[in-house]
Amino acid sequence: MHTIAKRGLSLSITFYAVLHFITYFYEHSMLLHFLAVFGMGIFLFAILSRTIQKMKLPFGLFLVGFIILIFSETSVIEGLENGFLHMRNMIGLLVIVPMISWVLREEPYMEAIIGLGNKLLNTSRKFYFGVVSFTQIISYFLLFGSIPMMYHFVNEILKEEKGEAWENFKGTALLRGFALSTFWVISMPNFAFIVEVMDASLWISILQGFGMSVCGIIIALVFSYFDEKRYGVDLTSGLQTEIEEVVSHSANNRQMKRKIIEFALLFFSLFGSIFIVQAIVPVELLVLIPLVVVVWIFIYYLLKKRPHKLIKKANMYVNHDMSGQSYQLCVMLGAGMMIFALNQTGFAAFVVDGIYSLQEMVPFLNILYFLPFIVIILGFFGLGPLTVMVLVGGILGSLDLPYPPELIVLAVTSGSAISILLSPLIMPVIVLSGANGLSGFRNGVGFNWKYAVVIYLTVQVWVQGLVYLG
Repeated sequence: MHTIAKRGLSLSITFYAVLHFITYFYEHSMLLHFLAVFGMGIFLFAILSRTIQKMKLPFGLFLVGFIILIFSETSVIEGLENGFLHMRNMIGLLVIVPMISWVLREEPYMEAIIGLGNKLLNTSRKFYFGVVSFTQIISYFLLFGSIPMMYHFVNEILKEEKGEAWENFKGTALLRGFALSTFWVISMPNFAFIVEVMDASLWISILQGFGMSVCGIIIALVFSYFDEKRYGVDLTSGLQTEIEEVVSHSANNRQMKRKIIEFALLFFSLFGSIFIVQAIVPVELLVLIPLVVVVWIFIYYLLKKRPHKLIKKANMYVNHDMSGQSYQLCVMLGAGMMIFALNQTGFAAFVVDGIYSLQEMVPFLNILYFLPFIVIILGFFGLGPLTVMVLVGGILGSLDLPYPPELIVLAVTSGSAISILLSPLIMPVIVLSGANGLSGFRNGVGFNWKYAVVIYLTVQVWVQGLVYLG
């Protein structure tokens, strides 16, 4: 039974993704009906293969949406169909984006970077800066997978260095780097979704987010300096010893330079092609990104003359790895059901009236102060940044707020970043705790609460400053 459910799940996800892209360019009522059926298939087969106990969040979202739908007096059949189609763009994105990791793992790019850049990383501050910055770049390719991969990579370099001071050094660099990536990394589904749903300018959102990321890196370096002083450990001397050991086993400089140049070309080709195609082709961002990614991967393996490896990886992904995405996909289906149901009620008008009433009571406060806290609080209830972004963004998209959409994007993504830094119940902190053995509370709130407060204040100074200037 389990094998049948897993096979049905893989087929449902595959057909849903394929039909999603077909119906985007060729909308046909019969194909849309099939698309909704495969959405239902994903949900049912995921529950059969993983059990309801492990699917509490998506099942809860679906159930709440279904109940709201009944009370809204909307046709249940119509509501179910539209609910399973509501988040189709996000499901297409979540199915395709993990494929980017195939390219990154083809060559030893990261080893080449550390091998050739060792002189730029030979003090604790330089190394910390490198890890925070590079984690954001790797996040572009691996999303959440960047945390265990980067931890393993850093741990290989610092394998002899133990103790809380070193775990604080490694863990905060990785978690802060990943959190800052949510401000600007376009392949992050939560960032791409909120930009799309708010109809914000992509380049302004990325530029603004990147600027905030730079500020976050500087703040992180200041915090790491004081943390090192507090622990009373000379991290630089231990770091230099370990790097010398790594460099002694590195490949020759010519090979490493070639790998670094190749990595840079990969990054900028993917980043740039999304920008260029978006400027030329009138396609929604959440549809454009996966299509560009597929073409980019195909061209990479073609240029490398490894089409057989691409076929092998694609076959493995469809038959085995794709089902691992089922939890996130079902969360999106459940959230789509709930958002569609809410949109059939007067919920949006109620929220707008509440916002205006609050602003009348406290004139100097506006919703941009509170948006980050919605994401943070829900994060402490176990809802990941993507789930929260979908729920909050789905509501915000139906509101007529008197602020530039780019500022709303920044306010919401700051909540996402802080949630990643603090919540012991969501994936980034859980993954890091699994890697370094410290508790989720220690890795999150214990190491990062002061840093999170400063990030919130930094974002609000920028956001409220622009609001004040009109």
